[in-house]
Amino acid sequence: MRGSEVEAAPPRARRAPDPGAPLPMVHLISSLGVGGAETALLRLLSRTDRAAWSPRVVSMTDVVEPLGERIRALGVPVTSLGMRRGEPSPAGLARLRRVLARERPTLLQTWMYHADLLGLVAAAGICPTVWNVRHSELVPESTRRLTRLSAWLCARLSRRARAIVVGSEAARRAHVALGYHPGRMVLIPNGFDTAVFRPDAAARARVRRELGIAADAPVVGMVARLHPDKGHPLFLEAAVRVAAADLDAVFVLCGGGVTAAGLPLPPGLEGRVRLLGVRDDVPAVLAACDVAVSASRSEGFPNAVGEAMACAVPCVATDVGDSALLLGGVGVVVPPRDAPALAAAVVELLRMDPARRQAIGEAARARVAEHFSLAATAARYARLYASIVRAGSPEPAAVHG
Repeated sequence: MRGSEVEAAPPRARRAPDPGAPLPMVHLISSLGVGGAETALLRLLSRTDRAAWSPRVVSMTDVVEPLGERIRALGVPVTSLGMRRGEPSPAGLARLRRVLARERPTLLQTWMYHADLLGLVAAAGICPTVWNVRHSELVPESTRRLTRLSAWLCARLSRRARAIVVGSEAARRAHVALGYHPGRMVLIPNGFDTAVFRPDAAARARVRRELGIAADAPVVGMVARLHPDKGHPLFLEAAVRVAAADLDAVFVLCGGGVTAAGLPLPPGLEGRVRLLGVRDDVPAVLAACDVAVSASRSEGFPNAVGEAMACAVPCVATDVGDSALLLGGVGVVVPPRDAPALAAAVVELLRMDPARRQAIGEAARARVAEHFSLAATAARYARLYASIVRAGSPEPAAVHG
């Protein structure tokens, strides 16, 4: 739905809330492309108690399918402000304010800097705003100037947010250093659905057949959109070293932009790499892997690592964000930007006795199920929202986790 359609909606008269009705809530997000924040929103909506809350999603930019359709399939309305990416828009602000004035939500949950800033201004005098910070740090060479400016402004205005959800300890530290109000921060890490992300022998066989990979070939996977922070060149540099170790390994990469046109391959990987682009069967792709890699130079609380762990796939991750905390000793952590160390860790896992490697994967899955389940994450959000409704202010100590 375009911004003009949102703008044309007539205002709703204010009325006393029905004590037994679910409370209206609006989620504002910068976009609905494929990314960590968008995935986290989808998962949270899938576990939101609809007897307690009636959510609506508003995207600042045009709604991108299929994620918008997946949200609608949950019974959640999705609309757009029709803003252009990277362009401040007074008209978009006015449209959002009209949406909020019409819906009269109990609270506005915003996702990422641009939405945090826009939502705080638009919701003034209408409803409290809860921010959601996804970055662990702002890497200057890969972060747009407008994003850095938005984060700086958010830091100066952060006291006005009712609460600031951070997805990782790394994000908490980085944003306190940036000037965000520490007393507003509530740690809620990402959660993973172990019923969806799980070992699956049938899916493993199917994906390998589709990709022309032998049943017994070692497969190293990485799930990440093509972005400088995700470290695809580092992964490929390490892959060349793994291939040179004569392991007959195959390397499978999927994510937005991960295509032959977007990611040229270095010499030494001929016939060994599968570039899949966006997939809607990531759990199956992970099930086909023997080792999963996160080569990022900047992370918060990495979805890709938690998803691989839930699929019982041993992981190698660079030591950025909360990757080491998530792995908790049941995977391998290597320094960022260090291709030899990354390659050595992958080779070690591939040469390991299969039973031992399987035991590491099973321990990783157990760790996710115990500490980072989707149900636990949804419950933390529910407690935060309830505290705002009940007391009119957040109770970080009570909802920290």
